[in-house]
Amino acid sequence: MVGQHDENLLSDMLPIYYTRLFPQNIFCRWLTCGSYPHPVSNRELSFTLADDVYIRYLSINNQKDFQTLLQKKIPHKLDIGGVYNTKPSIARHDSVVLARELVFDIDLTDYDEIRTCCQEAKVCEKCWKFMVIACEIIDKALRDDFGFQNILWVFSGRRGIHCWVSDYEARTLDSPGRGAIADYMCLIMGGDNQNKKVNLGSDNIHTSIRRALNIIDQYFEQLLEEQGFISTADRLQTFLKIMPDENLKSQTEKVLAKMSEASLDRWKAFLNIYNNYYRENSNSSRKIKYLIEEIKIQYCYPRLDVNVTKGFNHLLKSPFSIHPKTGKVCVVFKPGNAKNMKLDEVPTIYSLLDDSSPDNAQHQVNMRVAVKNFQEVVFSLEKTEAMRRRNDANTSLDF
Repeated sequence: MVGQHDENLLSDMLPIYYTRLFPQNIFCRWLTCGSYPHPVSNRELSFTLADDVYIRYLSINNQKDFQTLLQKKIPHKLDIGGVYNTKPSIARHDSVVLARELVFDIDLTDYDEIRTCCQEAKVCEKCWKFMVIACEIIDKALRDDFGFQNILWVFSGRRGIHCWVSDYEARTLDSPGRGAIADYMCLIMGGDNQNKKVNLGSDNIHTSIRRALNIIDQYFEQLLEEQGFISTADRLQTFLKIMPDENLKSQTEKVLAKMSEASLDRWKAFLNIYNNYYRENSNSSRKIKYLIEEIKIQYCYPRLDVNVTKGFNHLLKSPFSIHPKTGKVCVVFKPGNAKNMKLDEVPTIYSLLDDSSPDNAQHQVNMRVAVKNFQEVVFSLEKTEAMRRRNDANTSLDF
């Protein structure tokens, strides 16, 4: 069993996992805070059972209900939805979502056009750096630009990360408000047929984009080497198509095509070509003023599934759910620690329940750390909610 994933074993192992290791108490406290001022019974849960049987509009009244539901249904995957105006199982077609955490979903499959180490469901330490950059940029923007404080980061269990913003102001945002935040975060535009997907114009760059570029710069050269963004003839052609100036493109191709295929060497040569060209061609300067920044953003900036963020009633996988395809736990991590995460150190249901597993001891420790990270966010949320309710009560009395 060690080191192997067999989805058929989950039905036997999940009841033990849910009883011994799933942090039911703190999970229900998180749901309760995220539901207030409505009862937690108005919150939608969704289970995916064995053989992909999908059940929506489930709800609980308390932790005991949740425990009973877990043991009865044994979900292979647990998703969380919004807070309705009534119990979601009652009159579901007439019910309305009143509140929902502001969520972000970043998946490495959306980086397949630029990552070269892996494709589709595969992920390694090299392409994990894209997730590190995304986490740092989004977390910083949420805190500094919007003032949100109660932010939960969760590994998806396979190839991505999820962000849950539980502040009252975030939970009660309407769809246009969520869309505005998603659009603010989105700098990469266009589908597969569009070559240049970032356009910063020629005006001063917004401080949030400068901040994002400072984060990207910490990783860019390493990514250049590891991903080989411009190492082969095909990748070089993709890189050249980003350039809006034909003369600059021609000069760059002439020099880089004759060089070794090392991406970092080619990048440094391009910087010299660009700087000289920019100084000598005032007519073209506005069009390519921020070309370097645009290239870095196109290769490294977060690629969000904006529909997840904009959708008021979108379901998202629960923290500490088991990913049915990998057996990995959807662990909670601190954004500042994303760069230190090792994917092979993420606990699996097998390593946690098999005492003979060589990873058992370390994965047990990592699981406890993940639960502690979750507790810290929930405790902060509870404190924030208590203060907000007290302030609301005082305001009502003053009135």
